[in-house]
Amino acid sequence: MSGEALTREDLLPLFEAARWAPSCANSQPWRFVYALAGAPAFDALFATLAAGNQTWVKRAGALVLVCANKNMPNGNPSPTPAFDAGAAWMSFALQGSLSGLVVHGMAGFDADKARAAAKVPEDHLVIMTIAVGRPGRVEDLPEYLREREAPTPRNAVESFIVEGSF
Repeated sequence: MSGEALTREDLLPLFEAARWAPSCANSQPWRFVYALAGAPAFDALFATLAAGNQTWVKRAGALVLVCANKNMPNGNPSPTPAFDAGAAWMSFALQGSLSGLVVHGMAGFDADKARAAAKVPEDHLVIMTIAVGRPGRVEDLPEYLREREAPTPRNAVESFIVEGSF
């Protein structure tokens, strides 16, 4: 990422895309806690990241913590909060790409520390962190990360589909 600042207005189209994701009974359980680079909240979320992620995330324009309410609006437990939040994240990521941004989801973070940093209530899952920024130059990455800046291979369709039964 370039290190160029992002604004709330830069992120709003991504959140709007997430808003339209499908969810169980239209419950829309996802919650996004965002922090712009330079703000204390950014530093607090940054501190929860694994060291390997901190190396390149320091140039992000924003960090976003993805959470999901564990309960339906009627108070009953939701059967699919993480799945629904995943659909919202995918919409967020696709809109970010269409907007010319780099959007990278990470599981390499301390969820308990992130919960505390963002004051996430206990009735919400803390799922992942997203780094968002403007594209940077591969040459600005540490050598060991440069080789990873290529499309990753995907499993063949036949490896994950089964007709009739597992």
